[in-house]
Amino acid sequence: MPLITAASAYETFSKPADLIEEECPATGCRPLRVTGATLGEVPLETSRGTVQVPAWLFTVEGVEHKKVNVAVDSSAVTARPERVQGDVEEVMAFDLVAGKPDELLLRYGYGACDTFAGTRAYETDQLVVVDVDEKDPSSGKPCPLIRKTATITVTLARPLGERLVLDSGTGLPVLRD
Repeated sequence: MPLITAASAYETFSKPADLIEEECPATGCRPLRVTGATLGEVPLETSRGTVQVPAWLFTVEGVEHKKVNVAVDSSAVTARPERVQGDVEEVMAFDLVAGKPDELLLRYGYGACDTFAGTRAYETDQLVVVDVDEKDPSSGKPCPLIRKTATITVTLARPLGERLVLDSGTGLPVLRD
């Protein structure tokens, strides 16, 4: 994984004094002095849950906490794919069910007139595709265009582990709550 140097990380948060965006307090501003940088790790949320990533930890004179800057080069990071215009993510998020490693709690959206009909999961070694089935009992009658949200569990054949969760309707990764 490509990393940025401590000097590059420092440049991202150090600005000349004339670029300060906030007013100084009545007592005046004082320059902060960075006295050191060490390469460490910090937790970062991803579409596959929380991971530990390399980060530069800067020591600042007179400041109790370290200034943290993720050290992963932006060339190694890919954005979550965007949904196609008009597509709706049915399954919006998931979480693991405590004490039940083979179950996922899905947060999904549905129409105001829809009723729940079941959940499904298609599984491979690398991913789990989840779907929530709904029925529209309105039989062509008018229905308000309101999207509601709810949660439901789906049982997997085996624990999720490191597998990626995808929404069946859009093919997008489902983020963990």
